[in-house]
Amino acid sequence: MVARLLAERLGCTTEFLLHGIEPRQRIDTELGLRHAELELYHGDPALAADRFGDIVKAAGEDNALLAAHARLGRARALEAQGKIGRAVEAYERLRREAAAHPERLADVPLTVALCRCYQKAGDLMRARDLGAEALAQVMELSLFHGEVAVELAAALAEAEIGLPYVEQVLASTGVPVPEDRTTEILSLWQASISAAEGEDSALAVHFADDALSAGRPARIALQMARVAMRWAEVGAAKAVSDSGRVDELVARAGAVFAMVPDESAEHARSLVVLARLRLRSGDAGRAEELARQALTRLAEEPCTTAALAHLVLADVALARSDGSLEATLERAGALLEEAPQVGAFTGRQVAAVWRELGDLWGRAGRRPQQTAAYRKALEAVGVRSTVAGAVTSAVFAR
Repeated sequence: MVARLLAERLGCTTEFLLHGIEPRQRIDTELGLRHAELELYHGDPALAADRFGDIVKAAGEDNALLAAHARLGRARALEAQGKIGRAVEAYERLRREAAAHPERLADVPLTVALCRCYQKAGDLMRARDLGAEALAQVMELSLFHGEVAVELAAALAEAEIGLPYVEQVLASTGVPVPEDRTTEILSLWQASISAAEGEDSALAVHFADDALSAGRPARIALQMARVAMRWAEVGAAKAVSDSGRVDELVARAGAVFAMVPDESAEHARSLVVLARLRLRSGDAGRAEELARQALTRLAEEPCTTAALAHLVLADVALARSDGSLEATLERAGALLEEAPQVGAFTGRQVAAVWRELGDLWGRAGRRPQQTAAYRKALEAVGVRSTVAGAVTSAVFAR
């Protein structure tokens, strides 16, 4: 009542008095945010970043809430493009803003995003500190469902901390296999654009919200598949769960990845994880079959997953005293040499595979090749050793 009277005296709308923006301008800005989100999730992250940036400029200081959400969207778009350094800077600024203005932004999602980004950048200590901080906050809320819980579980699994929480999220959410709703999403997105062109902004926002909602189950399913994969890898190594549960989760993750053409690399990775689990259980035949399936999916593309598949085959050949052992190990090394390496996170992954390759060369009795592989592992994490055979296990500690 007071706001309406003041607005009448000032000759402006109540909306402008309360939010610093006219109703039509506000709904158009909100529609722009939704279209930028759709671009982020279902289109081009680079274009999404530009659109979020335009909204930040348009909103200015007159509408701090919409501008803050646009800055958050831009940070996510930068991360999606692999521009991790710039994404970290943006998230850190947003976190300071959230501390000063908690009514604009929530701190937990920003802490989770920073944990994820520092992990990718190679700063494990900072990533783990942030992950522990976010975990403490969500445990106070007993939060095990929803996107925040799923994103946190994914970040914790990568950082190899908080595994009991990760397991609880897996138990609560599972690894659902979603329907392919791409056609529906694109149709609703186009309907939103058409409604906006017809100057029906309210209907355009409605269609955009429907499109975003339609895509949410698949986004959560994909993230849960990644959580299951990482938890299986870490959990099996640390013996935190039974093998049957691990097998089930990895198989379900593989089923999710198999549905999405853009996730063929993750599908291949799930096959390799299953193959390594089969090796541990003594089923060499099934391990070999799964490794070959992974290589077929990858078409021998140079990457750590392809190299790991060859290491599975080498392990099988070693157990069988197969004459293909040396050629298989050499192929794994060649794939690692050619694998693209971007950032410290990838460097650690490559180093771990070089170390495994060195172990297999050692088991095969090839000491020069073993030493060379260990030296490559050191180089992958930025260490240059001039002393033959000088390998320190601490270098590979995660």
